[in-house]
Amino acid sequence: MAGILYLCATPIGNLEDITYRVVRTLEEADLIAAEDTRHSIKLLNHLGIKTPMTSYHEYNKIDKAKYLVEKLKEGTNIALITDAGTPGISDPGEELVRQCHEADIPVTSLPGPAACITALTMSGLPTRRFCFEAFLPAEKSDKKERQRILEELKNETRTIILYEAPHHLKRTLADLFEAMGDRDITICRELTKKFESAWRTTFKEALAVYETEEPKGECVIVIRGRSVQEMEEEARQSWEAVSLEEHMEHYMSQGMDKKEAMKAVAKDRGVSKRDVYQGLHGNKNRSELSGSRI
Repeated sequence: MAGILYLCATPIGNLEDITYRVVRTLEEADLIAAEDTRHSIKLLNHLGIKTPMTSYHEYNKIDKAKYLVEKLKEGTNIALITDAGTPGISDPGEELVRQCHEADIPVTSLPGPAACITALTMSGLPTRRFCFEAFLPAEKSDKKERQRILEELKNETRTIILYEAPHHLKRTLADLFEAMGDRDITICRELTKKFESAWRTTFKEALAVYETEEPKGECVIVIRGRSVQEMEEEARQSWEAVSLEEHMEHYMSQGMDKKEAMKAVAKDRGVSKRDVYQGLHGNKNRSELSGSRI
């Protein structure tokens, strides 16, 4: 029978956050695949675990995953750990899990620490709907992709979660501010560690503080999503610069009949269909129309 791949969440700071189940699995596994064996050996020594380790990281993830899948086919049980947190979230574990599914290898995940969820729950921002973007692409190596993602995030209505290193934090906050305008944010630092903090602030305020202070510690940025009302108001304002005739033509050129187009125009402008009808049929003179809400 094939072995099982166990995704074992490890502490993101406080070693007491590891679960009994993860400790037992690391002890009983035939092999531990670790993102950085030099880092992980400290945790294993602390727990008194002697299970053999092998490296599995970003730079060998494809070929090494193939090797690990073959070991699993032979019946080897493998525990996958990352440097900190849950494997597969913004790390090379994703590739190994994909290859295991393709090879019909059983995969199970042992719940535990994850910086994104920890930060979200302590941020004070809405938690019902959220999206996780991990690290933005580096500005130097992939500027176009970074700008594309920032443009997408601008209109995101869910709470947004990003990771960032302290030496890139100011640049990232500035880029987010430029793309999104000022927003409520929470900057979470050193999660589960001695100097843990969750700072409720805004882009503008944070950038002002970091003009004189250097950011310290690994950060999670939690950003309030854009409100639907704000987006609707912006859309209304943009349509106000367009004549009613042009606005109608916009929808009719997409195949709508006149009645459907009139309904869509009324919704865009935040007025009644009657107002649109009267405006189109000259019941208001052009000077009145140009200064009115339609």
